[in-house]
Amino acid sequence: MSAVASRSGETAEQKRHHVTKEFTMGQVFLGVNLEFVRHADKPFEWGVAKAAELGYEYVEPMVHWGRELLSEAGYFHSVSMLDDPYRIKDACVKAGVKLSGLSAHCPLIKPEISVEYLKQAIRFAAECGAPVVNTDEGPKPHWTTEEEDFVLMKYTLQEAAFVAERRGILIGLEPHQQYSKTPEGLDRIYNLVRSPVIGINFDTGNAFLAGQDPIAWLERVTDRLVHLHAKDISLQQAEAERGKVTGTPVGCACGEGVIDWKKVIEICRRAPRDIVFSVECGTIEQAEKSIKYLKSLLQT
Repeated sequence: MSAVASRSGETAEQKRHHVTKEFTMGQVFLGVNLEFVRHADKPFEWGVAKAAELGYEYVEPMVHWGRELLSEAGYFHSVSMLDDPYRIKDACVKAGVKLSGLSAHCPLIKPEISVEYLKQAIRFAAECGAPVVNTDEGPKPHWTTEEEDFVLMKYTLQEAAFVAERRGILIGLEPHQQYSKTPEGLDRIYNLVRSPVIGINFDTGNAFLAGQDPIAWLERVTDRLVHLHAKDISLQQAEAERGKVTGTPVGCACGEGVIDWKKVIEICRRAPRDIVFSVECGTIEQAEKSIKYLKSLLQT
């Protein structure tokens, strides 16, 4: 059944908040963003196998447009969307893991980049079996006004939604840049296009570094949550960067930073659909510590 199949008696807004029935509602699953092997100088397939070896049930690959030297040589984990999507599917089947989504971040404010990039990522996700495509507004052009930026984002998101709706793929909007660094700003982007496939990919670490309360913000978006980037922030990074940046690529091991993971789990268990925690950390050691810590909390 399509993730956006109609339900009799529901309003358009209710349909928008109940976009998938693939999982039993109220459960939390553990996955990892392939960024955890970014410094291992290994290819995508190696990273998927390593995630499975650590005990992760889900992975979130990063995809890119065109060709990239390190990836082609087997020294980096990102996958080109010019490759056969079954490359991702086959690697996951072989390792015994599933896909939580694709990391397809592109600047929504720049439609000359993002319209075709997101449409291709959505088609790629549909074929490889990833239910969510994650993105954010990206850095803004230096010459546009705020009003113009939101018109550009609406255009990009609407074009992407048309493609996603036909395929049952969700678009996860992430707090990461100048407009999405506040709850109000992320809501404004979310409300640009009224589509049942648009939801929130909440990033705990980005929310904290932007100077927000990640727990209160997560509570605010729970009914729209489609994916979660489980990113912890070390005390050292918090002291150096909080309120000065809008996000960070990866954090420390979950449980070794400032995020209240017990509370995050509690909130996500009240979400209208099951949520995969895609751990975002920078090393294999941090990924191993993260899954051990999060598993201990899920068992309580």
